[in-house]
Amino acid sequence: QLQLVESGGGLVQPGESLRLTCKVSGFTLDYYDFGWFRRAPGKQREGIAAISSSEAGTTYYVDAVKGRFVISKDKAKNTMFLQMNRLRPEDTGVYYCNAKLRARPEYEYWGQGTQVTVSS
Repeated sequence: QLQLVESGGGLVQPGESLRLTCKVSGFTLDYYDFGWFRRAPGKQREGIAAISSSEAGTTYYVDAVKGRFVISKDKAKNTMFLQMNRLRPEDTGVYYCNAKLRARPEYEYWGQGTQVTVSS
């Protein structure tokens, strides 16, 4: 069974850090592009970071998180991460892990989401 399970969300104060984890089961990280999406309160879900299936793992970030967030993957653990630093209240939202087969992008999978709340 193909499955993505996020964890690591929580309530933090502005300026603090969190690391989100996306555990992959039922398939390996090879051949899949991965991304993190965020749904802020009252807004649509948007992609914020991505990492390619290539060995080099080319990364992409939207401007709002560039320089603060780092996406990475550990093939041995079949896991993807999002290290979030210097968190801001506007980073609050539900964070989703996404996997898309590079050769067949119609094969796309989502996790259930994990809540991140940044508030003082």
